[in-house]
Order: sequence, then C-alpha cells, then structure tokens
Amino acid sequence: MTAFTVAQVAYQPKFKGDPARSDSEAAALGYMRTFLRAQRIFKKKNSRYATSLLELTKTGSFTRRMAGTDRGDYTVKFHSHKEKDTFEITMLPKQEDTMHRSFFSDEQGKIRAEEQGEASESSPVLKADSESGG
Repeated sequence: MTAFTVAQVAYQPKFKGDPARSDSEAAALGYMRTFLRAQRIFKKKNSRYATSLLELTKTGSFTRRMAGTDRGDYTVKFHSHKEKDTFEITMLPKQEDTMHRSFFSDEQGKIRAEEQGEASESSPVLKADSESGG
C-alpha cells in the first residue's frame, strides 16, 4: 500500500527569487505587479492615479478582463482615495492556508504579505522579489 502525503506537486519558482509558494500565489503576485505598473503608467500620463480598475484599461497594459475582481483563487479588493491621490489593493485568498497568503500594496509599490487574515500597510514586505525596483 502506497500513501501519498503530498496532494500536489511542489511549486516550481517562475523566476530567480520568486517569493510565491504556489501557482495561485504566483498568479496573484503577477496580477499585482501588472496593476502597479499600470498605475505608474496612468499617473505619468494623467498626473493622478486611476480611481477604478476599469480606468486602468486606458494604459494598454491592463485588459478589461483584468478589471474584474474574481482572479481564480483570489478576490481583488481595490480602494481609491481620490482626495489624496492614493490607492490600496489587496488580494484576498478564497481559501486561507500556507499556499494562499493575502497580499497588499499601495502607491508606494511595495507588496506586503500576511499569513493569516487580510494583508495591510502594516504587514511585512514580501522578500526576494527580484521584479521590484524596475
């Protein structure tokens, strides 16, 4: 009799320093990086941040499909503060476990992660993210 203790194949990092623990996390982090890049492009063109996900489609790097809040194993929570020209985005896992952390970012561009509960500006910064800073 053979017992399988691992239900899924171990996660294969997508790039050097990939901080994701699963394909679901990799997809959520990829979405956040694309979102943050689109916000930087939007701000450069419009002297302000986009106030909705749909508005980001004007950048050319963010599709209409991406403007939806259902992202597979994650739900997008976006909040704009028009009066301060700031924003917050949170990726909330539909299932909380070690392979589905919550992620947060704001206009500062740092992605933060939380093991349990919703990530926020006080959550630890995600380490080993080689795609940041560009």
